[in-house]
Amino acid sequence: MKTSMNDQQNDTRGDDNEDGVDGGVVMVTDDAEVTQTPDHNNTTPHVNITLDDIHTAARRICGWVHKTPILTSKALDAMAGRHLYFKAENLQKTGSFKVRGACNAVFLEKEKNPESTGVVTHSSGNHAQAVAYAASCVGLGCSVVVPRGTPKVKCDAIKDYGGDLVFCDPTPMARKETCAALARDTGRTTIPSSDNTDVICGQGTLALELLEEVPDLDAVVLSVGGGGMLAGVATTIHHLHPHCQVYGVEPEGKELECCLRARVRLWSESSSFLNTVADSIRLRAVGPVAFPFICDYANRHVFTVTDDQMIQGTRLSFERLKQVVETASGAAVYAAIHMLGKIQPAAQKVGVILCGGNIDFDTLPWLTPLSTY
Repeated sequence: MKTSMNDQQNDTRGDDNEDGVDGGVVMVTDDAEVTQTPDHNNTTPHVNITLDDIHTAARRICGWVHKTPILTSKALDAMAGRHLYFKAENLQKTGSFKVRGACNAVFLEKEKNPESTGVVTHSSGNHAQAVAYAASCVGLGCSVVVPRGTPKVKCDAIKDYGGDLVFCDPTPMARKETCAALARDTGRTTIPSSDNTDVICGQGTLALELLEEVPDLDAVVLSVGGGGMLAGVATTIHHLHPHCQVYGVEPEGKELECCLRARVRLWSESSSFLNTVADSIRLRAVGPVAFPFICDYANRHVFTVTDDQMIQGTRLSFERLKQVVETASGAAVYAAIHMLGKIQPAAQKVGVILCGGNIDFDTLPWLTPLSTY
């Protein structure tokens, strides 16, 4: 199945017969083809998430996470030809949105199992920091499986938050197998990085804040890796402001749009990491729990960005917003400024999620573009 940008005008989310986000406002690709055979066993029953579930998550994590600000830039508005509202999750506890889902899931583990021996997880870094932080908030131990090559800044932060590091080969299967063995040996509970309804509800809380500040958004743009943030944000916005379109932004090779149009996860179970400058969104496959929410509530058009484009978006954030962001944030910035205008009708008020700011200053991408971050 092959799709192109020109075929994707006037897209909307929904049923199969339809084709077609202590705040305050602060002033400051090529077509891709899926070649794998669908794994029809690689699915999970669709569990409903209500708006009340997301509000409950917001109350649960309140006081442990920041209500991040929304930033604007006249210069970037002019470049984009629309009003952009940047949700600064790079200023969040642990440096990314991941702490929202981690706190909701870990706090629930403690509520349900007061005698818990702790939690384990696998992550490229941001979720790991978030789980280690959340565990420390409620006095739980935390072990973290990270792939070799994870940025030093993220590994150091995991240890600073009290997490014990266990390294594995840089493949999704190695992460899962190592994490499962660790959970079995320690008796600790696994907290997935995105493919879990408690995590998804936590991520959805950022959209509650975004719509509280800017309730009349036409669209929200955010990067997608495992799919937890996209699922949570799209679900929340569907309940509160269903006319607002939510768009994912992916690295080359992910091919999420083909899966959304087919409403089938076309990736194989052994799907690997993508070779991308953005380590936090290099997981190729969206998880089976998150995928149905994205199918139902996100727009089927997915923006595909190159490494160079992500780097451009990251540098723009440094220069124009004066914000330290990682390249996954840069992906959303680039798409909102340079790609969203190809979608009709044109969105005039757009939320852009700056998902994280844990970038290694020793390997800034515009200085060493051939490195892995």
